[in-house]
Amino acid sequence: MIDFVRGQVAHLETEYIVVDVQGIGYRVFCPNPYAFAAKGEEPVTVYTHHSVREDAILLYGFATREEQKLFRRLIDVSGIGPRVALGILAGGTPEKVVSAIQQENVTFLTKLPGIGKKTAQRMILDLKDRLDGFVAPSLGGLFDNNVAAEAELDGGGWRAAREGLEALGYTEAELDKAWMHLKEDLQPGEPVDMLMKRALKVLYKG
Repeated sequence: MIDFVRGQVAHLETEYIVVDVQGIGYRVFCPNPYAFAAKGEEPVTVYTHHSVREDAILLYGFATREEQKLFRRLIDVSGIGPRVALGILAGGTPEKVVSAIQQENVTFLTKLPGIGKKTAQRMILDLKDRLDGFVAPSLGGLFDNNVAAEAELDGGGWRAAREGLEALGYTEAELDKAWMHLKEDLQPGEPVDMLMKRALKVLYKG
């Protein structure tokens, strides 16, 4: 079982990245491949789920252990395969997906790619009591470093910039990961248009 790979991103597509590990290229399907492109030429660590089928051996990769763990919970639900699980993680952060399941928020879940009402109800039934270690943001725990909560610190500039970027079609997961890069050198009172420009550089990088 391959639990993670570490190396440089040698190639990037809309659905996967290729990680060069000592001269061997591993194709890894990801919820948001562009999150790894933001690292530039630095080595990346990709936490993986190794899937072996009769017709294929596939790697699914994630930027965090939390995403990896939630992905494995999701594919245990009847009707949710790896592709749908990737779509769920691309459409919503682990914090928000877990919170929606724990709060039985069918409306939120049905907005995720590939999830209809019956599947959302099945997710709640199968996972609500099985998310040990996954605690909704309002309750603290594993996700205490809540991106949305941290964004409040910038006085509202990022919230406004985020709304503008959402209007351009970027997903919540993409914007949360962009914020993780921007917050490191955020200037107090930074203009919204400057935040948007810097976020777009992160999103376009690679």
